[in-house]
Amino acid sequence: MKKLAVVLLVAILPVFGFSQSVFDKYESMDNVGSVIVNKGMIDLVSKIGALDDDRETQEFVEVAKGLKGVKVFMTEDKSVSADMAKTVKKYLKSSRLEELMRVKDKDVNVKFYIRNGKKKDHVTELLMFVSGMDNVEIGHNGRKLETVLVSLTGDIDLNKIGALTDKMDLPQDLNKAGGK
Repeated sequence: MKKLAVVLLVAILPVFGFSQSVFDKYESMDNVGSVIVNKGMIDLVSKIGALDDDRETQEFVEVAKGLKGVKVFMTEDKSVSADMAKTVKKYLKSSRLEELMRVKDKDVNVKFYIRNGKKKDHVTELLMFVSGMDNVEIGHNGRKLETVLVSLTGDIDLNKIGALTDKMDLPQDLNKAGGK
């Protein structure tokens, strides 16, 4: 009887949000750069930002209050890029995400996927997948990336996504998801 209870508990825990993301496997890979911002850090930054009178900072605080997590994974490695593409494809089949938009510029593909929220223009998940960069130089340290994967979860107002990308130094392509 105890074994049955343990098995049932393990089976239903993911339903209540205690499961890890399918993308967390990239966090420990040597060929992948990652930025993981959890709810505690988001809350801390929001509290500090609330002290600022700047309009953009206040917009960021409003967006950040609804966030549960931000995950960014970047790689220069072609085999890891292929694995990311396969993982994203598999995730899209099993999740309730729908494509929001696609942007193609030469070989670079940017795709946005969302899970609708309870309010209009709000989503509970925003996934951005950038592929085909073919070692495009990013940033001031000369890093050449192949693929970038960004996952935002929480209550996200798409109209205010620009404030989030500016303050958290996220890819500016996320602004396209919010219509900017």
